[in-house]
Amino acid sequence: MPLFDSRTERTFIFLSGLKMGKSRVMLPVTEVDLAEVKYESAGFQAPHLTGTTLKLFVRLIEMPVIGHLIIWHMKKQNRIDQILNKSVVPETPMYKPEFPPQEPEPSVIALEEDGKPEDRVGLGFKCLKHYDAASCWVDQTNTSFRYWTIRDYAYAYRSKFTTPSMVAERIISVMEEIANNMPPMPMLISFDPEDVRKQAAASTQRFEEGNPISILDGIFMTIKDDIDCLPHPSKGGTTWYHEVRPVKKDAVSVSKLRSCGVVFVGKGNMHELGLGTTGNNSNHGTVRNPHAPERYTGGSSSGPAAIVAAGICSAALGTDAGGSVRIPASLCGVVGLKTTYGRTDMTGSILDVGTVEIIGPIASNVEDVILVYSAILGSSPANRISLKPSPPCLPDLSSSENIDVLASIKLGKYTKWFNDVFSSEISEKCDRVLKVLIEKYGCKTSEVVVPEMKEMLIAHMVSTGSEYLGSHIPHCKDGNGVKLNYDSRTNMAIFQSLTASDYVVAQRMRRRLMYYYTEIFNKVDVIVTPTTGMTAPVIPPDALKFGESDLKVTGNLMRYVISANLLGFPAISVPVGYDKQGLPIGLQFIGRPWAEATILRLAAAVEELNLEPKKKPKIFYDILKKTS
Repeated sequence: MPLFDSRTERTFIFLSGLKMGKSRVMLPVTEVDLAEVKYESAGFQAPHLTGTTLKLFVRLIEMPVIGHLIIWHMKKQNRIDQILNKSVVPETPMYKPEFPPQEPEPSVIALEEDGKPEDRVGLGFKCLKHYDAASCWVDQTNTSFRYWTIRDYAYAYRSKFTTPSMVAERIISVMEEIANNMPPMPMLISFDPEDVRKQAAASTQRFEEGNPISILDGIFMTIKDDIDCLPHPSKGGTTWYHEVRPVKKDAVSVSKLRSCGVVFVGKGNMHELGLGTTGNNSNHGTVRNPHAPERYTGGSSSGPAAIVAAGICSAALGTDAGGSVRIPASLCGVVGLKTTYGRTDMTGSILDVGTVEIIGPIASNVEDVILVYSAILGSSPANRISLKPSPPCLPDLSSSENIDVLASIKLGKYTKWFNDVFSSEISEKCDRVLKVLIEKYGCKTSEVVVPEMKEMLIAHMVSTGSEYLGSHIPHCKDGNGVKLNYDSRTNMAIFQSLTASDYVVAQRMRRRLMYYYTEIFNKVDVIVTPTTGMTAPVIPPDALKFGESDLKVTGNLMRYVISANLLGFPAISVPVGYDKQGLPIGLQFIGRPWAEATILRLAAAVEELNLEPKKKPKIFYDILKKTS
């Protein structure tokens, strides 16, 4: 049967053209005939606004009567009111992801959530393939470009080629150089050189005494500005949030990394309050893509992705409520992991407000993501009760069984969705990697169908917007709201137009969508897509001062990422090449609940294929070589 009950006259106006006031009755999800599903590209329509035009638009939508009419028109144009208010959805609401029991993953190493982070990192180290120091330290002028890995730094420290203190001085020098760059490259919002020196000195002393804590000891990382990390304030990309929410201690994830000996460089720049996909920030400056400084990094974890892509830090922590780790990772040519909802503890994050976001690692390669992930994983006490997570595992990449496990993995591909990209180069590069993956490792591929894409987009927007509003609106009182960027104020105005019934309908949609994806995961292990529908967009010059609102770009960047947020699935973006302009392209794997090991295994296999040599970013600092 089709998605809607055509046996009644209650049909959606935009589908049937019937008179206003008619509604559509959606069939129970178990009765939907997927063979009847027609692919519909999901996105929002709205004018592209920058500079003073955006400023004027915000003033209008914040006016009581005119603003209401403008937002009503935008909702009508994008079928939001029709879907939310004229749909009879038979499913009961799902207010946070609910996962069925999962089968154990093969050839993995199980980790103890309650154990010491440094012990988990030790097990993560054992999962990795053999490290050949000689080949890694060949003069890079005679080989293709590669990033220095965490194991490279660990080897350099233990071989006394350099020390964390020497690396710290090099990074401090680079940050001072960046501060004077034209155009500006504001990767960090908060940076304290003396604190960096203090942390590095403590790590250096541990190495001198022969007692490094873990392989992460002396590894330099950046923390996104919405995650608490002492002594830095958490501004969330604003100019004022730290005043209403002072930082009293490290976030749980930061505390775990600190116990492993990580050196924190500072707080990474971001799209204000995570309310955007480009990384535009007129408060602290817009971070520029290291591969093309005239283009965006993607957001909202813009600073963390850029600082890793530029070679300054080995890894970073970001947050992902709508692709905010994976989008900038893809656009900057690095790796970004979104874990299963609840796998990492969000305590100590400004975005610890709802049911779609996670804290996840960004690094230049998969093995570094594995090491950082092994340190930070661990569900909060509340999520252990409600979500009943499967034990965390890592893929044993060093095992002789790894090839056989790869051959057993079933990949799902929705071809019409896969090919819905701004430039065919993206889908072609991703498809080429997929074909080689199948040829080399014997993975199986099946065609799948994902219905109700527009409903997915709207359900995610309503869920995220309502939860953001519930958390941030109290802090926006007393004149703070008008201090937000103009694009943030646009989003806030739209969010404030949502109703309680809108939220409930969105959660009914969430249950329907969870059913579809659960059925898909009964047939395949992983869904594969491009990470984004476009490569890094150009930064309009007049967007730097007042910001930018471009929902077409937002739709292209978010097309493939939001299902993992709304439904809580793990997903990873891994770089697979470049378009004709030299801009990075990312491939995404979406896994079953709690199946981080499977998508990490696949990402590592793609990385090993090395079908297209990595290009050195235009903005790159060879930190380790300069200190060795």
